[in-house]
This record gives sequence, structure tokens and C-alpha cells, in this order.
Amino acid sequence: MDTGGEGLERQLSAARRNVFLLAAAQAVMGAAAPLSISVGALAGYQLLAADKSLATAPVTGFNVGTALGAIGIALVSRVLGRQAAFMTGALIGACGGTLAAIALFKGNFWLFAFGLMMIGISGGFTQKIRFAAADASPSMFKPKAISWILGAGIVSAIIGPQLAIWAKDLFSPVTFAGTFLALLPLSLIAISILFFLKLPQPAKVTEKSGAARPLREIVATQRFATGMICGIGTYALMTFVMTGAPLAMVVGCGFPTELATLGIQWHVLAMFGPSFFTGMIIARLGAERVVALGLVTLMACAVTAHLGIELWNFWGALVLLGIGWNFGFIGSTAIIASTYRPHEADKVQGFHDIVLFGSVALSSFSSGKVFTSYGWSFINLAIWPVAILCLVLIGALILRQKPSRAV
Repeated sequence: MDTGGEGLERQLSAARRNVFLLAAAQAVMGAAAPLSISVGALAGYQLLAADKSLATAPVTGFNVGTALGAIGIALVSRVLGRQAAFMTGALIGACGGTLAAIALFKGNFWLFAFGLMMIGISGGFTQKIRFAAADASPSMFKPKAISWILGAGIVSAIIGPQLAIWAKDLFSPVTFAGTFLALLPLSLIAISILFFLKLPQPAKVTEKSGAARPLREIVATQRFATGMICGIGTYALMTFVMTGAPLAMVVGCGFPTELATLGIQWHVLAMFGPSFFTGMIIARLGAERVVALGLVTLMACAVTAHLGIELWNFWGALVLLGIGWNFGFIGSTAIIASTYRPHEADKVQGFHDIVLFGSVALSSFSSGKVFTSYGWSFINLAIWPVAILCLVLIGALILRQKPSRAV
């Protein structure tokens, strides 16, 4: 009997089970992000007085919270384990949704921003799910595990915006209060799913695995630096354009809120839809080339947005923005995941996510300022220099790779 083969099959079976449960939890918990982003800036806009330049501050609060959540889950995971940490994140999201609804009833802008920050903290916990799936999988299954976790975002893309539309007038005339209260049942569903999770224990340092390298040594490598810069560039550009799009559609062009929300839904579907085959493309072409493909798609998004301000321009640009993010971010995540050993995972992932979501928070805050000062066209101009810089870096990494590259 091939005991080695049987052992690998058992390992794959356990990994598939964990990935299925994590994907289900991701689908439910991940709905908070499109829900918050599709209406966060619009709700902030209606809470402000004459000066509307801070309209995207609640979405910035969400992204700041996501960065804080990246720190929080690392601390909670060490004490309680990842399963309990994910449950804690879901509970924080429920509290944040309740607080955001209370703020809307009171007409308190900054309390609303704080509520979205709590939802963002929950989102930071949710972001760890993709790494948990990868870490619980054999090396050949890692790209598929990451892509299937992100593929669960298709369900999130439907649940989040549809809840935003369905519940926004539930407590009329307080618009959007029902939207955020809807996070309560979602959190309870996620906790019940996570209860059945059985993640393997984190790898311990042994003589065979070697001592953990200093963080500065890992992040100084060309592969890690390129993966992180491309991941940040892709994610920050996506957030910058996505955050400004609802304002541009509703405030700038007079489209109904429902059409702007549906635009975000198509965008999020495009973000996660390709994930079912992105892992296979990475396995065939390599993570570096998939990142390059994502960057080129972001440029196509900019071209579509520059062509006009009809509904198809906005929706087409948002769809291309989502596809570009998918290829760029999953590819960058696969590059990052190949740069550290299992016992180095927590510190590397924590550093990566703190820098990533700190940059994303800055991009979402800038989006509102740029829109009110310069308009929608200027927002899309920002895609070009960032995408070109990342293409140069990923091109240099491709040229340096050996024929037997690792992803």
C-alpha cells in the first residue's frame, strides 16, 4: 500500500473540508464589505452639512478598522486560536452594524464612522480567512484554496448590495438604518458555520524547519517586496475608484441610489467571480503573469471610465476594476504566500495586512476629497502611474525567475 499517497489524500480531504467551511463563512461575513461600501459614502453624505468633502470618511473608517483587525486577529489567534478569533470577528461586526444604525437614528456622522470602523475590524478578521485556508492546505492546493475562498465573495456580492437595497428604507425616514441592522443575523449565521471548523495546529519551529528569520530579512527580498507593492497598488486603486463611484453616479450624474448599488454589486461579482479559475491560471502561467494581466485590466477600466459618464461607462469600468483586482490581488497573495515558512506566517501576514489596509484606508479617504475637488475623471487618472510602476516591478521579477519558478 502507498501509505504516503493515503496520507496525502487524507490531508487533501481535511483541507477541502476546512476550505468549504471557511468559504461559507467568508461568503456570509464578507457581505459586510460591499454592504458598507455601497452605501457608506452616501449615508455619510446625507449626514453632513454644507461641506461634503468628508463623505467618504465612514468608508475610510471601515478601511482603518480593517487594518486594526489585521492586528487584532493576530493577537486573538495566539490566545484563543483561529477558530475562536473568526467567531470574535463576526461578533464585532454585529456590534458595529448596530452602532452604525444607532448613529443614523441620531444623525451623528462621527458615531456612524466609528460604527463602520468596527465593521471594518470585523473585516480585518475576515481577511485572515484566505491565509487560514492556504496554511491548512498542502502546497499544491494553496492557490486553489485562496481562489475558492475569494470565490465565496460571489455570494457576498449578492447578499451585501441586495440587503442594502432591500433594507435601506426599513426604518423610513431613517435611510440605511435597516441596512446595517441586517448585519446581526449575518453574524449569527457565520458563527454557527465556524463552530464546525477543525483547523490543524500551527506549525512549530523544529530543527528541520529551522529558526524563524527576522521579519526585515523576509520583507527585504525582491519577491516579497514586489508581491506586497503590487498587492497594495491593486487594492488601493480598486478602493480609490470604487469608493468614489457611488458619489459620482448619484451626486455627480443624478443616477438613482439603486443603480449605484447595483453597480457595486456587479463590481464585487467581478472581483470574486474569476476566482474559480484564477488558481488554475496561476498554476499554469505563474502568479507574476497573472498579476501583470490584472494591472492591464485596471488600465482598461481607466479607458472605459474616460470614455463618458453613461451608465454603461460606470458599470463597465466597475466590472473591469473588479476583474483587475481579482487577478492582481490573488496573484500578489500567491507571491507573498511563497516567501515565508509556516512558522513565520503570523508575523509576515500581520505586517503585510497592516501596511496593505493602512494604504487602502488612505486611498478611500482621498477618494472623497479628490471627487469633490476635481471630479470623477481625475479619480481614474490615478490608475495609470500606479499600474505602470507595478508592471515594471513585476516585469523585473519575471525576468529574474528561473524556468522552475515557485508560486
